[in-house]
Amino acid sequence: MSTDAIHYQRIQQAIEYLAEHVQQQPDLEAVAAHVHLSPFHFQRLFTEWAGVSPKKFLQYLMLDFLKQKINASANMAALAEEAGLSSPSRVHDLFVGIEGVTPAAFRQAGKGLHIRYGYHNTPFGMCFAGATERGICGLSFVEEDRVRDEFASFSQKWAFAELIHDPQFTQPYIHRIFAPEKQAFNQLNVLVQGTPFQLQVWEALLRIPLGAVSTYEQIARAIGKPTAARAVGTAVGDNPVGYLIPCHRVIRKAGQMGEYRWGSGRKKAMIGWEMARAWGS
Repeated sequence: MSTDAIHYQRIQQAIEYLAEHVQQQPDLEAVAAHVHLSPFHFQRLFTEWAGVSPKKFLQYLMLDFLKQKINASANMAALAEEAGLSSPSRVHDLFVGIEGVTPAAFRQAGKGLHIRYGYHNTPFGMCFAGATERGICGLSFVEEDRVRDEFASFSQKWAFAELIHDPQFTQPYIHRIFAPEKQAFNQLNVLVQGTPFQLQVWEALLRIPLGAVSTYEQIARAIGKPTAARAVGTAVGDNPVGYLIPCHRVIRKAGQMGEYRWGSGRKKAMIGWEMARAWGS
């Protein structure tokens, strides 16, 4: 396991511990002891990763705080305005352009495509990424304590594409996806297999700005299908490009984080990390 992966694993353990003991408000010494570091080294490691102290980070995961963010994001168009966009459609111009493969290509599972892939370190542990000349087509996170099946799962979905191990090709995508500067997202394209409904949901996810959260019900209303919250939840869970299409920003309407395909601890880490960047130290 790389040093970055070890550091993130300790960060995630600390976040889980903070979230589980929120009522007790554990001090720095208690959290540091839980991850087997000295208070000094833990404080430095956590602050370098999050940009804020563990105590400040915990505030972003509090139920009341998340409820406030849900209420603040009731209107998806308003979210786009908050992000400095003149209209929701401009999200795609400034951040991500999403392209669905044609029905014929969908049935052929990528026939004729050359997809390059690699494993990379991110602020949230190791990830598997696949990309073509047309854009990134897969991103999933590696659970260090499980058998790695990301490649097998990805190759099954793109069964007729030619898959080439080429981390030098995918590394620039990873840098741009996880860079904190907004301009790093310019002209980043996503190529995904999905039904029209799934594409609609994934496009709605792209309208949730950094540091904001939404709910399945809000997204259902935003795409004009207010009774389809359950189907929205399924589409969110089927997101093929983790983090870039920000399914982690969807939480339960009562303010709880809910489940996440790549682990609830990683979801807490992502939301807190983004809120620290959006709302300051």
